Amino acid sequence: MKGNAYYWRKLHSLFGVIPLGGFILVHVSINFQAFERGPEGFATYVHLINSIPLKPLLEIFGIYLPILFHGVYGLYMAYRSNMNAGQYSYGRNWAFILQRMTGVLTFIFVFWHFYNTRLQIYLGNITHEELGSTMHQIATNPMYFILYVIGVLSAVFHFSNGLWAFMISWGITISPRSQKLSAYICMGVFALISLLFILSLVAFTGNEFMSS
Repeated sequence: MKGNAYYWRKLHSLFGVIPLGGFILVHVSINFQAFERGPEGFATYVHLINSIPLKPLLEIFGIYLPILFHGVYGLYMAYRSNMNAGQYSYGRNWAFILQRMTGVLTFIFVFWHFYNTRLQIYLGNITHEELGSTMHQIATNPMYFILYVIGVLSAVFHFSNGLWAFMISWGITISPRSQKLSAYICMGVFALISLLFILSLVAFTGNEFMSS
């Protein structure tokens, strides 16, 4: 792997933005229906997503395998990283360290969330129609709610900061001015998506989701 590190890092960066970034955006758009339209709106969007043709293949090759590669190689990169924020205190070095830390947290959170929701559907323990009540049970547990907020913030920061690095790595933002501007944009993306996810979690605590 060391001899082809450049290409592995490029692929890792690409998978962190195109398939996985798209997954985050679709996920937040569905979950936000719980806040905006309640149980019926959430159920409608869940049904819409699950009626997509060839959905199992899209999930395997467009979500699960990219997540697995991005996560495993990200853990490898985190293991080899030099955590030297105490020596260099400038902001981007802290962002680098947070990127590695949130990557580990996100990897754990994604698999935990997958276990609580999608895997339970595959095992036949719940149906797509019961996802609302499943999320209600999670969100009304104070400990789970806090862990979900931490997981969501970690995942969204990891995506947003990774988007900034992606644009540099792929030659989209070259000048210092464009990199500074993209940093503001990416942090705006982080704030907006985080807010939508947290509002969704709060919505799932409502009693109307108890039996949805």
